[in-house]
Amino acid sequence: MINPSANGWIDKFFMEQTKLLSTPIDALSFYKNIRKTGFIYGHIVAINNFPQVTIEQWKTEEVSKVALLNTLFDVYLFETNNKNSISFIEKTVDFYTEMNPKGFSFLDTILPSNKSQKLEGLINERVQTNKDIISKNFSHIVTNALLLVDVLAFHQYLKKGEIPEKFLKKTEEIILSTISLALKVKTKKSVHDNLLIKLFEASVRYTKFSEVTISELETLPLAYFKEDLEKFYLLDLAGMTLWNDGLVENEEVYFLHKLGDRLELSSQFVEESIATTNEFITSHKKNIQYFNYSNPVKHFYDQTNTGVQVLIKRNKKRLTKELIESKELMSLLAKSTKKDLSADEKKKVKKQLLDVCKTIPSLTIFLLPGGGLLLPILIKFIPQLLPSAFNENLEED
Repeated sequence: MINPSANGWIDKFFMEQTKLLSTPIDALSFYKNIRKTGFIYGHIVAINNFPQVTIEQWKTEEVSKVALLNTLFDVYLFETNNKNSISFIEKTVDFYTEMNPKGFSFLDTILPSNKSQKLEGLINERVQTNKDIISKNFSHIVTNALLLVDVLAFHQYLKKGEIPEKFLKKTEEIILSTISLALKVKTKKSVHDNLLIKLFEASVRYTKFSEVTISELETLPLAYFKEDLEKFYLLDLAGMTLWNDGLVENEEVYFLHKLGDRLELSSQFVEESIATTNEFITSHKKNIQYFNYSNPVKHFYDQTNTGVQVLIKRNKKRLTKELIESKELMSLLAKSTKKDLSADEKKKVKKQLLDVCKTIPSLTIFLLPGGGLLLPILIKFIPQLLPSAFNENLEED
């Protein structure tokens, strides 16, 4: 099983996965395959791969890293018809080196000589995770929502041997301008609109949302987009911006069709985009970040809860062994299933759990400042690790 947080995960990914090249597909089919994964919407529900990659035990940023790698590889296959992973890795490292965006600080450090490890570091930086989400509130979302811009730029790089001048800045400017115009058209304002803006603010690297000066759709420089993939993506982002509890008003439908006309997209694609966006968001709304960020503390807890579950599952054998060997801790935990522990007993449980965590490197997160607040999450999952005799105490309670 791939661990996207451990060194060497890219090489392991390519060892475990088999890419099957079928007959060349058109850009629309290729794009639809990517869209099904949620990569377009900034909420990834699957890795577009064969065989299918299991992502249930991964943290959000880990899913994003593998999805970005896989989508870059998909566009590489699409454009070159070459499934050699070594050639792909070399080309992708060269691509990111040329990008070297302002603030892309990882490139200012000493990179490893191994190309795969270089790419791991570059992708980790590009995904742009937030390690202090509770104090920064909403300054960055867990995942960069505009990761597909990397894929579009990579597509240009493969076709032309270089990234067209100002392509990344122009692409971001057009995307932000379109989103801004869509929000103005939106008939029913949503409590999520400001959060959606912040999502994109946190994801851009070459421009700023405040720099948007386009006031009318007619003045958007859409002729800059030559490739179908770029046009499809822009329309879907506009549709996502206008989504509001499954309803798209007449003015909003008109805006999307007008945008589609300017992009030279068919009415059929526009209608399908509206339906597909509605279906995806309706199905996954409860898990999409900007729909569930009204309470930053709850969001932090939910994200941390998921991360702790992953750590526990990955260290299950070691953690179980350490717990069983700590007889007093086992006794106190068993007692806690029948009645409340005293203040002194609770202190003992906390101290001994932290001692257990010291012996397992991956669990040293609990030893960091504030890590003690996460212990209830660990305690919650302990019964699943221990022998059935312990779990029977829970059933009796």
